[in-house]
Amino acid sequence: MNHRAYLALAIPLTISTMTTPLLGAVDTAVVGQLPNPAYIGGVAVGTLIFNTLYWVFGFLRVSTSAFAAQANGASDSAQGVLALSRPFLIALIAGMCFILLQWPIEYAALTLIAPDSDVSKFAVEYFRIRIWGAPFTLLNYVILGWLMGMAKIKESLFLQVFMNVLNMILAILFVHVFSFAVKGVAAATLMAEITAFVLGLLIVMKASSFEWKIPSIQALIDTQSMKKMFNVNKDLFIRTICLLVVINMFTAKGASFGTEFLAANAVLFQIHYIMAYFFDGFANASSILVGKAVGSNDKKLYKKTLSLSRQWSVITAFIIASVYGLFQEQIIELFTNLPGVIELSTKYGAWLIIYPFAACFGLVIYGVFTGATEIAPVRNSMIYAMIIYIIIQITITPIWHNHGLWLAFIVYTIGRSGFLVMYTPRLNKKLWHLKEEV
Repeated sequence: MNHRAYLALAIPLTISTMTTPLLGAVDTAVVGQLPNPAYIGGVAVGTLIFNTLYWVFGFLRVSTSAFAAQANGASDSAQGVLALSRPFLIALIAGMCFILLQWPIEYAALTLIAPDSDVSKFAVEYFRIRIWGAPFTLLNYVILGWLMGMAKIKESLFLQVFMNVLNMILAILFVHVFSFAVKGVAAATLMAEITAFVLGLLIVMKASSFEWKIPSIQALIDTQSMKKMFNVNKDLFIRTICLLVVINMFTAKGASFGTEFLAANAVLFQIHYIMAYFFDGFANASSILVGKAVGSNDKKLYKKTLSLSRQWSVITAFIIASVYGLFQEQIIELFTNLPGVIELSTKYGAWLIIYPFAACFGLVIYGVFTGATEIAPVRNSMIYAMIIYIIIQITITPIWHNHGLWLAFIVYTIGRSGFLVMYTPRLNKKLWHLKEEV
């Protein structure tokens, strides 16, 4: 494993994962050209609700990828099938529950966030359309995670790019051609999610060399395997809850400053997502390689992957920060033409120059832990970082206003990275009985 081989895996995965924040960015940019900042606020609140719902089940992609990678490394076709079947069942049940509980979910979310009346109106329009895509979104997580874990990089890249490009095209068509506004953005996402699910199933059947038979109930609910899967997913679930607490607190506090602040923070958060998902491609590469190393008991591959993950964390941070620092104003203006929102976004956007350096280790080394299915340190690092965020938001935001809010978020991000790096020697020792030389 060398830099070229690592990048050959990481770059396609980066391109694939980058389509996800670009989707949110296009949604924000599409409504950002409309005359009222409440449109941006409505989509921001609606997106936050779905991020909360779906990120809680983000473990469906992460753990599926890790277990599939280990099955692939061990050349175990039976486990490869089960790595898809078990989370597929969970995703289907969870998605149907979201549809059945849509009314209490909507009420609780809007009560907690408490946006202005115009923003609330558009958020409801967005939510009531997109909620019907819940099962398809969660099932797509499983399909994508399985393809990545099985090192079907071209297939996973095609599927994700197809879904998000289709979404972008439909959003622009529905909003700017048919004037459906927020409803058009939501309908575009729903149609793209359903189409991607159908296509994803076809790709899984075609790309796999396995003989696809429905697993027996005994194999599907094997006690030891299910216990391991639920332990991993439990820790990822807690990790995601911590993330969502921070994001929801951030958004709710920003909304309390007024609609223009909510819109400006929504623009900056979309840029932050693009940065984060850029790192996510490298994290996915590290997860796949570490999963393969653990499955095949390849200590050398593990050590090299950890080293390359660290190096490319720093290199990527410099690239992202430099590009954003040079083109900050032009990037912000891609999202909105509203002078007030542009002014606020530019005023607070300097925090995003710091973000890549604060986030780099936490976001990339995270892939090493998930690939090894050692998630407790990830959980713990997020809990500690969340506590730090809450303390800073409560104490500093009343003094520094929106700057205090962004300070809390940056320090929280540094905490995510720092605590996870501190856990790395323990991971080395647990997996390979290695000392500090790794």
